[in-house]
Amino acid sequence: WGSPKRPFAPSSGDGWDEIYPEPSAVGAVLRHPSVRRIVDSLVGPEAVFDHDFVHFKPAGDPGFQPLHADAIIDLNTAFDIQIFYFPHEVHPDGGGTGFVPGTHLRRVHETQVGRYRHLRGERRWTGPAGSILVFHHGLWHRGMENPGSVDRLMYKIRLNPTQPQLRRWDTSDLQQRQSASNDHIFATFDLAKIGMTLRHREDWMGEQDHRLELVARADLWRYLTGDTEFDIDWYHSRLARRAPLGEVAS
Repeated sequence: WGSPKRPFAPSSGDGWDEIYPEPSAVGAVLRHPSVRRIVDSLVGPEAVFDHDFVHFKPAGDPGFQPLHADAIIDLNTAFDIQIFYFPHEVHPDGGGTGFVPGTHLRRVHETQVGRYRHLRGERRWTGPAGSILVFHHGLWHRGMENPGSVDRLMYKIRLNPTQPQLRRWDTSDLQQRQSASNDHIFATFDLAKIGMTLRHREDWMGEQDHRLELVARADLWRYLTGDTEFDIDWYHSRLARRAPLGEVAS
């Protein structure tokens, strides 16, 4: 990997639309209009290549990856994406890719969560040839064992944004859906607004986890929309309003 045997291998920092030149099959997948729209809407057309890797799991292999988030603890609100491309069908008995929805804002260091095997709400993806999954770089995931009779192959590509990820997607309904800054589940709230969507609780979340999650989601939504007043359930607002009144007691 990274040897002269891959003469057209991308280098970290290359523009994402320049990597894997023709006749690369992987390049053809990335340049497909549907995939391009996904990339542009999440990390922008100026995104650059980080790295790639092939995950191969032979039939009958009982080994599996520990649950992990890639790389190291990352406190930035800006995020990379990881594209998982499956050139062959992954059968239900072939293990597949495990992931835990909603963990992407729970910053951990690589395999720090590797001791966990059966988190509530963890999912296992299997599906047809040509499928693509796109993950936030912080999502907890793992390659599962392969008890089936067919080898399993996945190609991973990580991309980094180089510009703010501000309203990169179709925002034609944003004004209609945006919550008021005082949308508060214990006061007044609008069921039709984005705040209610962002209050969704994953199966693994307890009460205390969920409240911290709302703060993290509000931070991310502020970054994505540019709305610095956005809040969920007044958590940011009460702190901001109280801050000028006095310093935190030591």
